[in-house]
Parts: sequence; C-alpha cells; structure tokens
Amino acid sequence: MGRPTPLVLNLKDTSNELLGLRPHTSHTHSETPRRHLWCLGPQPPRRETNHKHFDLLKADRVSDMITLGAGGGGGGGGGDAVRLIGIPPDRFPGGKLNMCHNAVDRHVESGRGDQPAIIYDSPVSGTKKVTTFRELQEQVSRLAGVLARRGVGTGDLVVIYMPMVPEAMVTMLACARLGAPHSLIFGGFASKELSVRIDHAKPKMIVTASFGLEPGRRVEYIPLVEKALELSSHQPAHVLIYNRPHMERVSMRPGLSLDWDEEMARAQPHDCVPVPSNHPLYVLYTSGTTGTPKGIVRDTAGYAVMLRWTMANIYGLRPGDVWWAASDLGWVVGHSYICYGPLLHGNSTILYEGKPVGTPDPGAFFRVMSEHGVSSMFTAPTALRAIRQQDPEAAVGKRYPLNRLRSLFLAGERCDVETLDWAKRSFGVPILDHWWQTETGSAITSTCIGLGNSLTPPAGQAGKPVPGYNGLMSLSLSLSRLPLPPGAALSLWQNAALFKELYFTKFPGFYDTMDAGYVDEDGFLYIMSRSDDVINVAGHRLSAGALEESLLQHPDVVDCAVMGLDDSLKGVVPLAMCVLRNDKNVNKSQQEVAAEAVKLVRETIGPVAAFRKVLFVKGLPKTRSGKIPRSALADLVNGKPYKISPTIEDPDVFKDIEKQVRAALGPPAL
Repeated sequence: MGRPTPLVLNLKDTSNELLGLRPHTSHTHSETPRRHLWCLGPQPPRRETNHKHFDLLKADRVSDMITLGAGGGGGGGGGDAVRLIGIPPDRFPGGKLNMCHNAVDRHVESGRGDQPAIIYDSPVSGTKKVTTFRELQEQVSRLAGVLARRGVGTGDLVVIYMPMVPEAMVTMLACARLGAPHSLIFGGFASKELSVRIDHAKPKMIVTASFGLEPGRRVEYIPLVEKALELSSHQPAHVLIYNRPHMERVSMRPGLSLDWDEEMARAQPHDCVPVPSNHPLYVLYTSGTTGTPKGIVRDTAGYAVMLRWTMANIYGLRPGDVWWAASDLGWVVGHSYICYGPLLHGNSTILYEGKPVGTPDPGAFFRVMSEHGVSSMFTAPTALRAIRQQDPEAAVGKRYPLNRLRSLFLAGERCDVETLDWAKRSFGVPILDHWWQTETGSAITSTCIGLGNSLTPPAGQAGKPVPGYNGLMSLSLSLSRLPLPPGAALSLWQNAALFKELYFTKFPGFYDTMDAGYVDEDGFLYIMSRSDDVINVAGHRLSAGALEESLLQHPDVVDCAVMGLDDSLKGVVPLAMCVLRNDKNVNKSQQEVAAEAVKLVRETIGPVAAFRKVLFVKGLPKTRSGKIPRSALADLVNGKPYKISPTIEDPDVFKDIEKQVRAALGPPAL
C-alpha cells in the first residue's frame, strides 16, 4: 500500500499536512464569488476576536450537499436524515485522508519521532512508561497488520473493550489506519450492556484485555466478554486479548481467542489506507437523556480539522507541549482529547490509570502535572470536589511545584463558584469552564486562549460560542443555529430517524442541546442543568443547577444534587442530597448545616423555592465524566423503580442513599 493521499479539498492544493481550516473562495473569470470551498493550508494571521458568530461551513443550498452513502457511511445510515435537516454529511467532497497518518506518521516524517507521544502513568499498577511517536508508529502499524491478517478491512467495525492502557490507544489508531471504525466501550462494563452494543454494532472483531485495575481490586474482563457473547446474537470472528504484564495469562476458546503478544510477534507493518473525508472514524455509544444507548457516528476529516484547530485556538497549546485530559478513553473526552486531538497537534498526551483521590492520596493530580511538566489540563469539576473534600487546603497538592502549568479547563458538568475559587487558589492558574457534548465532539462555548480571549471571565460562565456555533437562547434552552461546524456528529449508528427526531425536530433550523441556561449582557453563556432537570414547584420553574449553586456556597458542603420530591400541596418540592467536606475542623451538627443551607437558598433563590429538605450522604452517584443521574435519584426518593446506568462509577453509593432516604422520608408507599 502506498503513501496515503493527503486531504485535498481544492484539488490544486497538494499539501501533505493537516494544518488547519481556512476559507477559500472560488471565483469565475468575472471574479464573482460562486461558493465557498474549504481547504487545508496555513491559517490566516491571528487577530483578537470577541467571538463574532460565523459559520465554518457554507453551501449555496441543501442540494449542494452530498449524502452519506453506503460506500462512505460504513452502514451508518445517516445520509438522508442529515440531508433533510441541512447538515452536510460530507464536509469536504472528494477529499481523502487517513487519521492515523495525520496523528502519528507525519510527525515521525517531520522530525518529531523521538518526542513522547503517550505518557502512561498508572498508580494502580505502579507503572510509568513513555512511548515516542516513532515507537507508536511501529506498534500501530504492526497491530494494523494483525487486524488485516485476521480479516478486518476498511468499513469493518471493531469493538474495543479495554482498561486505560496504551494498548487501547494503539488499537484505536490501528483501526483508523485501516479505515475500520472502532467502538470503544468502557472496560468493566456489565455483560448485559456489552452484549447490547455488540448486537447493535456487529463487530468483525473484539479487542480486549485480561484485567482492569481499580484501587484495591481488579476486574476480570474475559468472563464479562464470554457472558456478553452468550447473550448476543451477533458473534465476532475473533477476540484479540491483551494480557497485562506481571499477571496470569488468560484466553478464551480456541478458534475465537487470539493472543496479542503472539500475533504482534509475527505481524507485518501495514500502511495507512486513504478513506473518504466523510468515512466514519468511530461509533461512540452514549445513554444521553433518552436512557437508551445511542451510537454517535463521527466522520474523519471534519473531526480531524476541528480537533487540531481547538488544540491551538481553544487550549492555547504549541506542538511539543504536554497535555493531560484526566478522563476515560470510553468517553468522548478520551476520544477527542486523550487520543486524537493532542496527537494530531503534535502534543504529548498523558494516559492516566488512577483516580483524583485514593491513588494514593489527594495530591495525585498535582503529582502527575508536576512530574510530567503538564502545560494544560482538562478535567471535570467532580474530580476537584473530591480533592477538596479530602484536602480542603490542598496541603498535599502544594508539595508539588506546577512550574509549567498555564491553564486548567473544566467540562462534563457545571462548576460551582466555590469549587472554581478553590481551584484557582490551589493550582495558581486560570480555571476555565467550557461546555460541550458527546454529540459535538468539542467545545460549543469556551474561553479561547489562542484567540486572545480574557483569562479572567466572570465566575460561573462557560465561555462564549466557539467559531462555528451560532448560539441562541429560546425558552431558557441552549440552541445552536444550523449548520453545525466540522466535527459534530453526522448521525446515529443505524438510526438516522432518531438522530433527526432527538436533535432537530423540536426547533426546526436549530440543534437542540437539551441543556438549560442563559446568556448575560456580555454574551457569556451560563449552563444551569439539563432541560429535564427543571423542577416545577407550584407552577414556578426552578433550575436544579441554580439551587445547587446556592447550596455549594456553604463552606462545609463540597458536593450536592437537587431533585424534585412529590408533594401533596405544591406538586413537587426540591430535595437536596449534600456531601460534607472531610475536615476535622467541621464542628457543626448536620442539623445546623441543614438549617444554614435552607437559609442560603431562601436568600439567594427566595421563598418561592419552598426548600426545606436536606439529606446528607457519603457520596453521590456519578458517571465517569462527572454527571449526576438526577432522574434516577428523583425516582429513588419518590419510591419509584429506578435504573442504575452502567456508566456509574460506584453503584454502591445508591445503597447509602436508600438508607438515608428511608430514615428521613420513611419507606416508599405501596
């Protein structure tokens, strides 16, 4: 296989680099603008911007837009739906590229071969390992050879079910090298949930590992995979197993099971395969607000352009800087900003297999940033609250100098002002909240460091619309005018009709984010909660996020969640579950803290909130991206059956919450 064809939009452009997005206007002989094309090449000179809205992608009419057909769609089935709603399924008609070439090979060719690509730091296994771009190229090309030898080709889907180890990223990149879409599923996911995704995605192969490691325990993956395959009607041709070093080796039945080390030992390197610009790179399943798994389909070219642009223009990074997204590869953050984004931009990316606390202490994040010279970091507010709960003064963290840290970004949930102020004091750099979703793949609103935005925006905001997003508020809902910029989801895997119904039907001409919030007079966006987290108290619509913001002003409350409790008089009243900080200096009783919390809400929200009920719990259930399942908690407190999402990190917290609810509210009515 020869050298991959570079992404070419204006066919006269023969650049081999993925350099960024710039508008190129095609003219007739009379110099009358005909239409906008988009080409890859040097960006225009950078200038100050106040985030004036503009579209990154334009077309004269919907009929100019090319649908995602079977050849380029890999079975995604999204072409007709996206054409009808005016989102071009092919951002760059006629273009070809390979994501792995742009993320790995071209850096080796341009002289970055010896630069660290992946910095693996695993306190749970006691392992630290650096993989250079050259080493990554060798490993990825050989694994691509393994996959190809075992029948995986362009368009074949591969399910990846692995822990936070470098081999998971190698597998993602090897799939991209072949043009085989991957669907990465959280390692340790329950067999039932795994089987649902296997049946829906119909993978040609599953790549997994022997064990996952959590603080104090290990997760055996193979029994989970075997049970999932028993439950699945679809069966993959092979299951490739990576056996973690210094642990017992495992396998599955002969004919199905392949050993990673044995396969890699006899593998031949495989070149990058050029794919159409709209070729699906991955399918990422998310439960979202529907409670039903949805497979977000991401294209290749639009995603590559968007990610590389954001690394410089949102996060202010230079190639060679060390970047850390403290998330999981199974989340969209892991896809965008552990794997593809930093590698596309030539950054060293940290892959962390650990927790913010308990591996071994609340200084873990500080230690990683100090030891590896992190320039910028991305995490969720829930991680900061966990650190603050155990180390309120950041005394453990301050042992580690953060000489190279320039900024810290937050996403995944709203960041309350108290946590924001604590983080500013503790890390000593700008703490910048921004807002985005699995569907968008990158930020919708943000402070864009590379565009010269202020590093001291108002507390509580999530930035202004990133270029390409036209923000508009309607009925307190956050909407974005179509078309969406490159990198946004093209469709849902095998469900184009649901894609249209969920996101584009309720408000024609707009993308419905399903988040609630408001814009201030200066144009900053404040996201308060999911639109379905609004509590209706005697006809007054109250934001759960606003109530939580008030409660978190209390110095002894480090985390909380508010949901609606059925009430015979008002219909619904707010109930708060609060987590107290772990500090010996907290001498107040729970009753005193509860009384003060009620007073805080009355002062900040008003008596209309009818807020009187506070429960104290040991912890709140959260997904790995920090989101709280408020609908499940609302069902629990109201005595209704509730579902524990498979993405919840610690399902056992529900047991303590049930105990506290019974003690405070009594047993559920029969």
